[in-house]
Amino acid sequence: MYPTTLGTLRVRSSTPQTITRVSRHRPVPEGGVNTSDYVSTRDFLMKEMLPTLIIAAAWATPTSAQSAKIEERPPMYTIVASWELDKAFVDTNKAFAASALIGYGTNETLLHQIDGSTHAMWWSAMSMAAVLNVLEEVHKTSAPLLNRATKHWDGIYVSRFYNWHSGSSHGAYTQATSFRLKAGAPDDAVAVLCKNIFVPLFEKLLADGTLIEYEVDVQAEHTEAPDTFWISVITAKAEGLDKVNAAIAETFNTNPLVGPTFGSAVDFAVHRDYLYRTEATYR
Repeated sequence: MYPTTLGTLRVRSSTPQTITRVSRHRPVPEGGVNTSDYVSTRDFLMKEMLPTLIIAAAWATPTSAQSAKIEERPPMYTIVASWELDKAFVDTNKAFAASALIGYGTNETLLHQIDGSTHAMWWSAMSMAAVLNVLEEVHKTSAPLLNRATKHWDGIYVSRFYNWHSGSSHGAYTQATSFRLKAGAPDDAVAVLCKNIFVPLFEKLLADGTLIEYEVDVQAEHTEAPDTFWISVITAKAEGLDKVNAAIAETFNTNPLVGPTFGSAVDFAVHRDYLYRTEATYR
């Protein structure tokens, strides 16, 4: 089963992934050939054929949905500070307005999970130093919030596939999905998927005003499984999520290569979806 909506899908990059690979060394049959010089058929297909399949899938997409060659952008770093709180969240505008950030905001969880966060604060910049400097300020200014939280954890991420509209949004919706690469997926699997499937689609939705922002992330500091990546989009209204999901469904349903190609690289069974109400500012 392949994703047909972003709610059953999700991408914040293409830094090298730490992948567990099946050993290519095998015993030498008596009187036979030393097979240690050969990789398995599965390894060959994953390493050599996946990019070809994805490119073929991209060319099979209608001309109107294609765009110019997609290049990686400079790394954008994001810190997400998550809390489990029993009361309303704080306003971050004053804390972040004077900083050098390119984006910041808060998320309030809509789909609550056992042991999950209820609120989160996030901020993005074009260097790790910039987001870490703000983290120090957050720890100083948010002490009352931290003191009443029953749980708190942070994550730092990096993206090379992202874009946004400048401005502030109130009561927006963020839909995010975490994915795990399969063992043996190429090191550049996330980049190849982004360049040939997701970024062209998201850029079209950004251009027509459906999206406020999108990004595909991996961890800059590994506090979770290192082969995990995230797809996130922000829309102004709930109807925007319907449009995003319909566009993804159309991409997967009308192009017979996209679903199998995605499924060959991603372990879809372990994906997880997240939905938030968002206050966001992008510069």
